[in-house]
Amino acid sequence: MKVLLLAGLGALFFAYYWDDNFDPASLQGARVLLTGASVGVGEKLAYHYARLGSHLVLTAHTEALLQKVVGNCGKLGAPKVFYIAADMASPEVPERVVQFALDKLGGLDYLVLNHLGAAPAGTRARSAQATRWLMQVNFLSYVQLTSLALPSLTDSKGSLVVVSSLLGRVPTSFSSPYSAAKFALNSFFGSLRRELDVQDVHVAITMCVLGLRHRASAAEGVRGVTRAKAAPGPKAALAVIRGSATRASGVFYPWRFHLLCLLRGWMPQPRAWFIRQELNITTPAAA
Repeated sequence: MKVLLLAGLGALFFAYYWDDNFDPASLQGARVLLTGASVGVGEKLAYHYARLGSHLVLTAHTEALLQKVVGNCGKLGAPKVFYIAADMASPEVPERVVQFALDKLGGLDYLVLNHLGAAPAGTRARSAQATRWLMQVNFLSYVQLTSLALPSLTDSKGSLVVVSSLLGRVPTSFSSPYSAAKFALNSFFGSLRRELDVQDVHVAITMCVLGLRHRASAAEGVRGVTRAKAAPGPKAALAVIRGSATRASGVFYPWRFHLLCLLRGWMPQPRAWFIRQELNITTPAAA
């Protein structure tokens, strides 16, 4: 076990510090559809793409916040930037969003799926209604957007970028529906990657495992329950961009999350004591 652990740590260190051959010029003129672009990591992604000269279609739920981000992207140098306010809880919305992007940009090189629906942590979030809503926003809309954009991405030999969470690899307490949606993303896009590969379809899929999103909805959802801290938005966003631009299969930020995912494979049933170290609870939760 010690040998495996040391080997894993060595491999992670090597992978983390190895030159990833990222070429910023490769994103100049790239056509990007970015969801969840109004706050947090999504907002920082928009600004990075703008500085790199990409053409952008941004979408999120709140139009006023989107307008602010669009204005900032223009100032940062984005040649073209459009927005469409959209609520991914509505099953008919993904088709409208993708068609808007295709009409404005003439095609897509990157589909960056970053939007997030968060429910308050705790036992009440396990209701069927809450789970159904979360699955639509955090999973089914990702599937819809992907299927609609895939023909254009196939033509351009583009990239699918899926911003997920550690909770899609390592389940934790009081996050059952949210974690289920993130595990579904990991399984769906892992399977899709294999399907595209055997069919010689040159569309890259980059799965991004990030820490707690640096945004109000994510922080509010776990307030008072977890001691986890939010991942810094600009650095996490840059890690996503570097990984997707080099067509990496996975991005982990912070990098130690890769180690946690490996450890979960070696020790799939962590002791309750270790779990409680991340929680701000002192009594058992009500059923």
